[in-house]
Amino acid sequence: MIQIYTGNGKGKTTAALGLALRAVGHGLKVVMIQFMKGKINYGELESAKLLPNFTIEQYGRPDFVNPENPDKIDIDLAKQAIKRAKEVIKSQKFDMVILDEINVAISFGLIELNEVIRLIKQTPKKIELILTGRYMQEGLEKYADLISEIREIKHHFQKGIPARKGIEY
Repeated sequence: MIQIYTGNGKGKTTAALGLALRAVGHGLKVVMIQFMKGKINYGELESAKLLPNFTIEQYGRPDFVNPENPDKIDIDLAKQAIKRAKEVIKSQKFDMVILDEINVAISFGLIELNEVIRLIKQTPKKIELILTGRYMQEGLEKYADLISEIREIKHHFQKGIPARKGIEY
């Protein structure tokens, strides 16, 4: 199935990580390809090292991407990530493929929506494909079997509380 987790609320990557944890617990092989994330010590990177059959690969810099004018390196890294996604899907070595923040990469113009649609269409039925990130582009909904929109109602950032190690990263 194709699952999409989107919206402006906290928890899209966390939901995908929960799916990965459940899948690995049943002996499935999972890969998470993270778009626009790199070199930040996210807790899931350390957790994945402790779990069999769970791999996380990052394709990004620790800096924020400028949506108005992304750097060439950001575009190059996103293209590497989508290329890698195609490879792992074609290999059929994983039961679940998570494309973390791919919706944002599309929205920022780092990769093309049509390329992602082609990838979805080429995904074998036996692979669970998960797409996360804000700004889900119109047109993706017709290819999804499940879409959850995570909406922010209240967030501690509004009180000036910064991201906390082990909770937000």
